[in-house]
Amino acid sequence: MNNGQLIRAIGKSGVNASAVGLGTWAIGGWMWGGTDENQSIAAIQASLDAGVSLIDTAPAYGLGRSEEIVGRALKGRRDKAIIATKCGLVWHTQKGQHFFDQDGKPVHRYLGRDAIFHEIDESLKRLGTDYIDLYITHWQDPTTPIEETVRALEDLRSAGKIRAIGASNLSQNELKAYVATGSLDAIQERFSMIDREIETDLLPVTREQGVSTLSYSSLALGLLAGTIDPHRVFSGDDQRKDNPRFSTSNLLKAKQFAEAIQPVAEKHQASVAQAVIAWTLAQPGVTFALCGARNPEQALENSRAGTIRLDEQDLAALDAAIAVKLTNMDR
Repeated sequence: MNNGQLIRAIGKSGVNASAVGLGTWAIGGWMWGGTDENQSIAAIQASLDAGVSLIDTAPAYGLGRSEEIVGRALKGRRDKAIIATKCGLVWHTQKGQHFFDQDGKPVHRYLGRDAIFHEIDESLKRLGTDYIDLYITHWQDPTTPIEETVRALEDLRSAGKIRAIGASNLSQNELKAYVATGSLDAIQERFSMIDREIETDLLPVTREQGVSTLSYSSLALGLLAGTIDPHRVFSGDDQRKDNPRFSTSNLLKAKQFAEAIQPVAEKHQASVAQAVIAWTLAQPGVTFALCGARNPEQALENSRAGTIRLDEQDLAALDAAIAVKLTNMDR
């Protein structure tokens, strides 16, 4: 039972998942000011109960912590979930290209066969499963040919360790290289009402090739929900602390936008955030919307968006509000 959730296919893999997915970057704590493990587990389980089957995670989210929490949450419920996790950000080797340091450890972008085979086994252990539904290259590695990376992923698929192949944070040329292999099922990219670059470079390719798109940051790190106090001060390692998007003036604009689309939300007995997520899922080429949640209340709020069906009048009203209220935001 999917509780009325919109269900969509992941490319041509034969794997289907809820159009609204739970993103677990925040659950790993890193760059989000820590995490509450019990609340995180409850959020994942609440998502499943609401019919949200797609659970997206990555080793880099807390250096394995997010995957471990997801694994604990899914114990005894693995069959209810479609797990997406990633490879290509590594700290067990210094091959590839240095990307950043986390908890004092250098993290490299590396998608060589040796690392992918190491990473899949580590992820399977942390997640407490013997297969991953969608395995995604997290960030691209300029030191390894894409064809070599895809051959390794195809071997994992043949071995039954993964069911579908994805790639994230791509240039148009990288996407075309993946598509040329014939093995790509999905991409995962930043997309929201104020982050629409992929509409011109990536989505035309994916639509033509039957490749699914998972959007992340659909609410622009919470900005588009219109619920953040314009005078809020972000602290610690919260990535929004020094982000110009979260200036007082931008937060005020976000609040005005939320007020402008309130009638559409009310028509569907929905919140502004739910209406924004539903709009995201209605965009041509956008197949799934990943939404973060750190407690059951947030998880249930996000899940409701997957049951909303916006009509042409709703979409026209939302597009008009975007054009008037969001085009002059600081980026």
